[in-house]
Amino acid sequence: MLRRLQAAWPATRHTWIIGKFEHKLMSLAPEVEFISYDKKGGLGELRRLRRLLAGRRFDLLLHMQLAFRASMIASLVSSPLKLGFDRRRARELQWLFTNRRIAARGDEHVLDGLLGFADALGVPPTPPRWDLPLPASAHAYARRLIPDTRPTLLVSACSSHSARNWRAERYAAVADHAQRVHGMRVILCGGPGSTERAMAAAITTAATLPLVDQVGKDTLPELLALMARATAIVTPDSGPAHMGTLVGLPVIGLYAATNPARSGPYLSRAHCVDRYGDAARTFLGREPATLAWTTKIERPGVMDLITVDEVVARLDALLGASTG
Repeated sequence: MLRRLQAAWPATRHTWIIGKFEHKLMSLAPEVEFISYDKKGGLGELRRLRRLLAGRRFDLLLHMQLAFRASMIASLVSSPLKLGFDRRRARELQWLFTNRRIAARGDEHVLDGLLGFADALGVPPTPPRWDLPLPASAHAYARRLIPDTRPTLLVSACSSHSARNWRAERYAAVADHAQRVHGMRVILCGGPGSTERAMAAAITTAATLPLVDQVGKDTLPELLALMARATAIVTPDSGPAHMGTLVGLPVIGLYAATNPARSGPYLSRAHCVDRYGDAARTFLGREPATLAWTTKIERPGVMDLITVDEVVARLDALLGASTG
């Protein structure tokens, strides 16, 4: 969205109010003023933002997030035009905090929904761009771990929602296959949290061949640089699935708890394992077409619908296509 606006309006100044964690990566975007905030900061953080924004006036506010917290922040921004989602999609009372709305559309990918803001502004479509200039230190980190042309599989095993996570022994089986059949280097990556560390330990224990465990050992720019040198990544519905898209990395996404047609990696739908329909029938007794577009099926055991054979088949097909 930002790149599309910058291409159409090169003289326009853009300010992005962004969570402090996301800011660690997106701050690399050029020609943008960032105002970061702590999503867990409560009223004290809102008061700090109010002081920062006091006396400032913007021509346009694009209210592109649906969380009520985001609407509280939007209320602090002085602007005559506050553009939000159409009434059907303006969940969590977002419609109360806007005075203009984008056109209503049918069910679509989250990114296409966000690009509806550019459409509403009359900004012509452009091919999607996700180019972030990475620091030299990040490239050096990636070259140290992937120093040659040997194919490399990244495994980012955890989502922020535990019900979206696959079993450690299944990740290990895919890692073993990648090494035995394709001669791949396998690197585990992810955040420093206790869940990620426990998952990495379990995968390493279950695997029969050695892995490179980098979980919790990098920054977001370093991880992105690593993705830019890798061959593929296996991950559930998670941030790294979308980071891979930023650098053109094929993403073998694991989807059962969530719908990849809505939130899957934008350029890698063909590589994903999609068991969302089976999850709807098994856990909800419904056909997926009858569910609300935003429905998540984050139930214990839902990711067990995805088999090792399915993931291995996606990897084999991807490598066959890339080498053939």
